[in-house]
Amino acid sequence: MSLKATATTIPDVLIIEPPVFGDHRGFFMEMYHAEKYAALGIEKPFVQDNRSHSGKGILRGLHYQIESPQCKLVSVLDGEIFDVAVDIRKGSPTFGKWVGVYLSSENKRQLYIPEGFAHGFYVVSEAADVLYKCTDLYNPSGERGVLWSDPAIGVEWPIEGQPALSEKDTVYPLLADVPEIDLF
Repeated sequence: MSLKATATTIPDVLIIEPPVFGDHRGFFMEMYHAEKYAALGIEKPFVQDNRSHSGKGILRGLHYQIESPQCKLVSVLDGEIFDVAVDIRKGSPTFGKWVGVYLSSENKRQLYIPEGFAHGFYVVSEAADVLYKCTDLYNPSGERGVLWSDPAIGVEWPIEGQPALSEKDTVYPLLADVPEIDLF
């Protein structure tokens, strides 16, 4: 078995399926192997790992860093999320388009999101533990966001009722209102 990568409708965003070896005792998988991921074109070194725990109905995003931009490799350790990447690269043929993928502890998929994308996720299970590797350190002064419900982007979130949001996630601008200096 080898590491499998599938391009999404935005070719730079990849669904990664690591090989999983299981038996009556459980399973084993490599969450990351630098040489194998480099063979897929994922060559920037990861320098920070983040873990978040969220309950059902929580939506986080859409976030990015304009200073210290980050590529992300997103995995779910427990539960299930709907993970979203939005292209915010000026001049990109997919600018303003989004990709959404279900990631779970059951399917063991990962989503690779390069620099130039806003990222967010919605928890569809009772709770979810999410691990994401980043290629640059968190930089609060460079943190930006796009409103999760921007109708021009049109993310089809699998939401039941009103999502639980942080205060900052309710006030981010629409993509059309993001100053050009804050885009890639």
